[in-house]
Amino acid sequence: MKINSVSVVIATHSGRRWDSLLRAVASARAQEHVPAEIIVVVDHNPALGVRVRDEVPGVTVLDNRFARGASGTRNTGGFHARTSLIAFLDDDTSACPGWLAGVLAPFEDPGVVGTGGGIVGAWQGVRPRWMPDEFLWTVGISYTGMPTSTAPIRNVWSANMVVRRDVFLAVDGFRAGFGKLGEQNRPEDTDLCLRMSALGGGRWMYVPEAVIRHEVPLARTTFSFFLRRCYAEGRGKVQMAALLDDDVQKLDTERDYLRRTLPRAVSRSLADAGRGRGLAHALRAGSVIAGIGAAGIGGAVESFVARGTRNRRVAPTG
Repeated sequence: MKINSVSVVIATHSGRRWDSLLRAVASARAQEHVPAEIIVVVDHNPALGVRVRDEVPGVTVLDNRFARGASGTRNTGGFHARTSLIAFLDDDTSACPGWLAGVLAPFEDPGVVGTGGGIVGAWQGVRPRWMPDEFLWTVGISYTGMPTSTAPIRNVWSANMVVRRDVFLAVDGFRAGFGKLGEQNRPEDTDLCLRMSALGGGRWMYVPEAVIRHEVPLARTTFSFFLRRCYAEGRGKVQMAALLDDDVQKLDTERDYLRRTLPRAVSRSLADAGRGRGLAHALRAGSVIAGIGAAGIGGAVESFVARGTRNRRVAPTG
């Protein structure tokens, strides 16, 4: 297999991200490993589709042929691709030089079913002082606790992901009806990674040096957004667990994150604050605790909702 046999799929949904979309396309074109095809998929926005076709030459433009949302949009592009590998970017990301070569390299090993790379923030404003490194995932950035060199990993993010096409098709791609829709976040990428790994025991590799930049608008730098995102993650993980068989679920990553990474973050931040290194360290410790609490509440709410739904289904009809 030629490791440069790859298509790049870029999902987009809003004209408000036009300039960002152009940067994403340009960054894919600029890679040393030139993609066989760049596929822009538009999520139920006919006017945007017309504009892309008119103003972005040299790309394949498709309309999402499934239900609205990120999963259907990515599947439309992934199912269209004919290359042995499929790379995914988002319309608010841009790939750095060497990105594609980096995420393709592990596929020399036939046991690798997918890869992902590092994500750094392109902050519209200043990063909040209270934002802990361990919670940068709330704004789609690689966070403390992830590998710092190429290593196996349970899951990567769809904003910087490459998959083997045959395995992607075998599991029917991203789960239909489950995933990001507007401001609703659910872990459709984790779900995909787990299902692809379960099919034949393949593994994922994380290549932190294969970097993309992810735009972080001001609206996502507020503490209220932070809490909402943590809450949504808690609900989403419970929803995902309900969809997967017990032998597919692998929650060691979450357990290690909760038992080791986050307690260390709180201890370190409080110690730094106690040494007089600034209020920001105390704020970050508080944010870690608040984030854990919000995710826990989200998980509890979703568990309660799920139990209520099951009870209504089995309730006697009289």
